[in-house]
Amino acid sequence: MVTLVLMAVGVAAIVAAWRLVATGHVSIWPAMSGTIGALGLAALATDHVSVSPRLRWPVSALLGLGAGVALYAATAAFVLIVRRWPRFDRHVAAIYDQRQGLALGPALFVAAGVNASGEELFWRGLFQWRLARSLGWPAASGVTWAVYAGVNLFSQNLPIVAGGIVGGAVWVALAFSTHGALASLLCHAVWTGLMLAFPPGGAGVPHASSSRSRTA
Repeated sequence: MVTLVLMAVGVAAIVAAWRLVATGHVSIWPAMSGTIGALGLAALATDHVSVSPRLRWPVSALLGLGAGVALYAATAAFVLIVRRWPRFDRHVAAIYDQRQGLALGPALFVAAGVNASGEELFWRGLFQWRLARSLGWPAASGVTWAVYAGVNLFSQNLPIVAGGIVGGAVWVALAFSTHGALASLLCHAVWTGLMLAFPPGGAGVPHASSSRSRTA
């Protein structure tokens, strides 16, 4: 019962955080790192998050790391093509723009260490695992992906929505394959870190600043 309450509260909290970000009341960094970080710790506190029950953990770790690099390569190719769409380009720029004043090291720690890890501990480590107890892993994976993608819609940001759909499918599949959170956590962290360190098309603060002058 406690786990189900945490799942419901967590989904509501993430939706509320995305709404605050989308309406400009708060930056994505404090809103999401605070919310997702707290939910990741709460998931760990339940003692239900498993590392990799289905595969040996070194195998899961290599699977996650490799998937993270592959996902980054696919995302970079996709973004380079889709950024020809002005609205998508503005949304990409808006994400990087909110990193102003935050050096790469701290940004990597927050985005990859806190946000990515927290998301995987909550969504794939707890949420998907708990649904699997009732629905079985195939159905639980589908529901987790749908809810995760749906929650990301509240960001009202096209790259984040696309990441929730495509990345969410990859992370759910990794959790399904291993029945644990290690592979998806490493994949998510590697992907996030590479997206920050090597933005597709060189997206960064200067690009973002200039994009704000464009009309919606």
